[in-house]
Amino acid sequence: MGLLALVLTMGTTPASATEPRWPVRVQVFVANSGSNTVSVYNTRLGEVVATIPVGDTPVGVGTAPGVGGVYVANEQSDTVSVINPRSLEVVATVPVGLHPFDVAVTPTYAYVTNYGSGTVTVIDVQTNQPLQAIEVGRFPHGAVASPDGSRVYVANNGGQSVTVIDANANSTIATIPVGLFPAGIALNAEGDRLYVANTGSDDVTVIDTLGNRPIRTTKVGNAPIGVAVTPGGRVHVANSGSNTVTVLERSGAAIGPALPVAETPEGAAASPDDSFVYVTNSGADLMSVISAGAPALVATVPVGDDPEGVAVTS
Repeated sequence: MGLLALVLTMGTTPASATEPRWPVRVQVFVANSGSNTVSVYNTRLGEVVATIPVGDTPVGVGTAPGVGGVYVANEQSDTVSVINPRSLEVVATVPVGLHPFDVAVTPTYAYVTNYGSGTVTVIDVQTNQPLQAIEVGRFPHGAVASPDGSRVYVANNGGQSVTVIDANANSTIATIPVGLFPAGIALNAEGDRLYVANTGSDDVTVIDTLGNRPIRTTKVGNAPIGVAVTPGGRVHVANSGSNTVTVLERSGAAIGPALPVAETPEGAAASPDDSFVYVTNSGADLMSVISAGAPALVATVPVGDDPEGVAVTS
């Protein structure tokens, strides 16, 4: 579900609490939908260092390099909480549409998918004020911004489609057909391949963003939701119905067997240094830490109740 958001720094290997507490640059932000909080995981110390109260039923998290806020979609409050990643405090609460679900962030704007309104709210990241609502497809779910910030892609859970938004004009420019009940969505580092997890058809659609066309569909586990792509190009798909993570190569072909994880994996986010992938397990109140090279589960981290979205900041 576009439900994962990560806050990143250098050196993402879990570390001992005896290390010096120098300024944190890489943190993982986990939206706990069942406890109305966000857990902050310090990748240097290898522990949760803060639990931040937000709105009702936080589900999606988004941020971007150089942006001074972490944006959390509160589904039952119809708001977005903005967290300062240094002070770890909520610095703004922004009204949006009905049942906001995920957030994609560019250096200029935050784009919030409103599942109940069929729109995307555009927020100015300098002022944290909502500017406009863009009509998209039915039940917009996950969202992701291109690496250069020029495009935003929205998975329409009720429309079997992805809407493409021109982030300069803040208007829609294309609609791409995908599978049944598309949820999570992620881009590779080059921005030319888009991966969409289709929860209803148990597969991932691979899209060529230069032509805005699907080029492959790959079967994965049951009810895939979260998707994350490492800088090295490996695609990690959280299969919520089979308690596994499927790893794909750039083309969309599967790499080896699926990796077992804890119950109900939903959100996924990748470290910017190609070290780890973070997967939320909503059925176990955990976050799984997976090595990004040879896929292996290296740690599980207790977080809040029903964790869904996850994100990393720098």
